[in-house]
This record gives sequence, structure tokens and C-alpha cells, in this order.
Amino acid sequence: MPRVSRKQADLNRETIVDAATRLFRERGLHGISVVDVMAAAGLTHGGFYGHFESREALAQEASGRAFKQAAQRWQARVADHDSKDAAHHAVVELYLSSESRDNPGDSCPVVAFAGDMCHEAAESGLRQTYLQGLNNLLDSLGTLLDTEDEASKRQQALVQYSMMFGALMLSRATRGDPLSDEFLEAARAVLTPTEASNLKPCNK
Repeated sequence: MPRVSRKQADLNRETIVDAATRLFRERGLHGISVVDVMAAAGLTHGGFYGHFESREALAQEASGRAFKQAAQRWQARVADHDSKDAAHHAVVELYLSSESRDNPGDSCPVVAFAGDMCHEAAESGLRQTYLQGLNNLLDSLGTLLDTEDEASKRQQALVQYSMMFGALMLSRATRGDPLSDEFLEAARAVLTPTEASNLKPCNK
């Protein structure tokens, strides 16, 4: 059997990480086996350990990539707008959209991995990756808030992200019922009040 070139090996590794990143977000960090990942990548199971020492090593790299992708998605939305307010609206609308709810493989890793982190050891690499990724997203949200006071900015970012997180998780848990859309709509109305006020019917 011919030896795989270094270029092909690197491409295979990227394919494995991409597949794992999507699967872990869909089903959680501990709900996926090496066999599942390799099947999704279109590669044979036996090739896994030529790229990674363990499933845990892959999980940590894949979770880091998931947070990087989330940050890039936010940055792309922000770059399309000239004002903080417009950028904030865009980020909230993306996060609390039916698209985000219905496509967990491409959506928020904070929500996807939260359940796993409740049982993860405090010193584990996975938990440290999660904390770093979450703090980066909180910092990014803070830059879009209309305050220069750092303590207030942090507090507002914590509150707003908690609401975004909760609404998205609850909307997934109730998907298929009208309550699912209600969670998303209610959170958007609170977090993007200008948009909400524009939707109010005129008094006659």
C-alpha cells in the first residue's frame, strides 16, 4: 500500500478535526467515538492514531477550533456594520436565530459543551479551552456595548450572554413547539430594544 504523502496526511488531519468539531457541537464532547469521527471524515478507523494520541487530544483541538470559528463568525458580523449598536444587533440576531437553533453543528460551542463542562475536572485541558473561549466571546460582546466603564461593561456582557445562552438552549430543548420561537423572540426583544420598538403596532 503506497505511503500517504505529508500533504495528504495534513489534509486528512484537517478533515478529521473539522468533522469532530461539527459532531462534538451536535452531540457533546463525550457523546462521540473515534469510529463516529472517522466515519464522518470519510477515513478508516485505523488511521486515527497516526494523527492524535487519544480521543481526548482530538476533543481539545476540536473544541478550540469551534470557539475560533464562533469568534470569526462574530467578527464577520461586526465588520459589516459601522456602529456598535448595529453590530450588537447583528450579533444578537445571529445568535438568537432559528438557523442557530436548528444547526448546532455550526453554532455556539458555549451551549454545545456546557453540559460536558459541568462534569469536567477543573484542571482539565478541555475545561481550560472552554473558559478561554467563553471569556473571549464575553470580551467581544463587551466591545459592542455602549459604555466605557470596564466594570459595567463586564457586568452587562455577563447578563446579556447569560440571556442569549439560556434562550438558545431552551429554544433547542423545545424545538417543534411554538414555545421554541417564543424564547428566541423574547430574548431578541429585550437585547435589541430598538428593533423591538419598531415592531410595536401603532396606536390608533
